[in-house]
This record gives sequence, C-alpha cells and structure tokens, in this order.
Amino acid sequence: MTGGPNVTVAGAGALGLCAALALADAGCRVEVCDPDPRASASAVAAGMLAPVFESILDAETAPAFDVLIAARDLWPGLEARAGVRLDRSGAMAVGDEDWLAQVDAALIRLGLHGIDLPRRTAEALAPGLSPQAGHAILVREDWRLEPRQAMSALRAAAEAAGVAFRQHAVREVGSADWLVIATGAAQGNGGLAPELAALTPIKGQIVRYAQVGRDGVSVRGEGVYAAPASDGLAVGATMELGASDTEPDRKVLEPLIARAVALFPELDGAPFAVAAGVRAATPDALPLAGLSAAPKVVLAAGARRNGWLLAPLVAQVVAACVTGGDAGPYRRRFDPARFGERKR
Repeated sequence: MTGGPNVTVAGAGALGLCAALALADAGCRVEVCDPDPRASASAVAAGMLAPVFESILDAETAPAFDVLIAARDLWPGLEARAGVRLDRSGAMAVGDEDWLAQVDAALIRLGLHGIDLPRRTAEALAPGLSPQAGHAILVREDWRLEPRQAMSALRAAAEAAGVAFRQHAVREVGSADWLVIATGAAQGNGGLAPELAALTPIKGQIVRYAQVGRDGVSVRGEGVYAAPASDGLAVGATMELGASDTEPDRKVLEPLIARAVALFPELDGAPFAVAAGVRAATPDALPLAGLSAAPKVVLAAGARRNGWLLAPLVAQVVAACVTGGDAGPYRRRFDPARFGERKR
C-alpha cells in the first residue's frame, strides 16, 4: 500500500486501464470501477495502432499525426511492463491505381515512403487477397494488438501493482482524492464534468469472420480495413455519427461487407458475427485528457477511433495531473478546456 492519493478511475477500457496502471506506478492508490468492461468500445475494437493510415485515410485525424506517432512509441514500454503483445508486421494498402496514388502522395506529405509490393508478394502477406488486386503499399510504422489479450494483460499488471477493480458505475467523486473519467459521456458521468458535453457518440460496427484470416498483415482498402487476429478476421468499421446504441444493423453493414468481399473473395457467404461499440469524439478528434473545471476530476475520454493507440499518452497526462508531474508536450492539445463554453 502506498501513501499517494486515492484515485477512482471510472471505466475499464483501454484509456482507463492504462491510466490506472500509470497512476499505480506513480504511487497512487487506485480503484477502477466499471459495470461491464466487456461492453466497452475497447473490447470490440480491432486493436490497430495505426498512426500512418489513420492520418492519411481519416481527414479528421490528419492534423494529429505527430501525436499519434508519439503515442505509438510508448507502446513498447507497455509491452515490457504489462505483457501486451504487439504485432509489428505492418499494414498494407490495396486498391485501384488512382486510390493507391493518393495514398502514396499522402505518405510523402508525412515524410514517409511506403514499400511498393507486387501482387504476388501482397498475396503472400495477406493470404486470400483477391487475384484482382494489383500492387500494394506496405507501411511498417502501423502496428496492432489483440484487444482482449491487451485488456487482460493490463488488468493483471494493474492488479499486481495494487489496483482494485469493482463492477459498478461511478456517480460521484465520493471520498476519493481524484476521479478519473475514462468512459466518455457514458454510464451517467456527463454531470460530473462540464467538458464532456463537447463529446459526440459514434457507433462503430465490426464484422468478425472466425473461420478465416488468422494470419498476415492488416489490409487497408478504400472505406474498409481487415485485421487478422487469433480469433479470425476483423473487418470494419462503420462510423455512425450521433448513434449511441450497440444493436447490429445489417443495412448499415452491407457496404462494408461488400468492400471486404472485394478484397477477400472467400468472405462471400462466409458466416460472421457482428460487434458494436460506442466511441466518443471531440470536434478536433483529439481526446479530453487533463483537469476538468469540476473539482477533483480528471478526464481521459474522447479518443474517437484511436483509443488503443492514444491510451498510453493519455495515461501519461492523467498521471501527471494527479501527481503534479510533467505531462509532456501534448498536455495543451489535450486540454479539456480548449472548446470553451460554446461546446458545453
């Protein structure tokens, strides 16, 4: 037991788990509360740590490339600290010539150069890739992890560091010295911090094919990704702005499935399962991480579709706010007050 401050962390997804471990390592006494961690968006995500393709394929995220790279570079430390397994095999863009030319130009603007691959090599790296695919562009800077393994590893490391876990929702700061909100506006926490009003829910649906796609690199196509994992191929993801339910919607999924089949013909007619999670996003696609205007409240929310990628960097800022340490160069860009009253 340490003599540090008592901290309650609301939320046991990627942001909450990383924050809890960082706080425990900084000497805090930490309790993590979440009524159902398995229902978090982190649990149903594909687990891509993709600063490059997120920046060049998502216009909202493009200005944050430096932040995403900095966050990714913290993951090897968590790999060593908590046993999170990272796959550094890279990600590959596959599509028609015009689209690949746009990808290549975007890489150059970032100061990067992808590896141009002939079709045969691309198919070897992504078994089952359509014979219609031409050449591909491989990017080594994008990695991935398996969310459920990562969550288990982070929780085990946190418990070993003295973190307690409780299966209930947080409604107030209570007797804690600090409350860290890592649930977005979910679980009724919106009234605890005015800055959470800046968040918009985004529903994301992912299709999982358990019988195929356990090997190879992640593949990025126009409007679709396919990420192999031990439990099959994850295809995603929809971005349904303003939706906050987790019910599968086949009509919304149909275009995504069609794009996936175009990349991997063996998926046509293959059985699949659908998982949905609700992310939270800010107007600038960067998270709220730092002190709230509410007393004794710190935020760790709103990472949009990059919760796993940004988690260790957000945790670094959170731990610094609680302990009075150095939050690093990105604290100002994460500042929860940056949207002001107009977003509250």
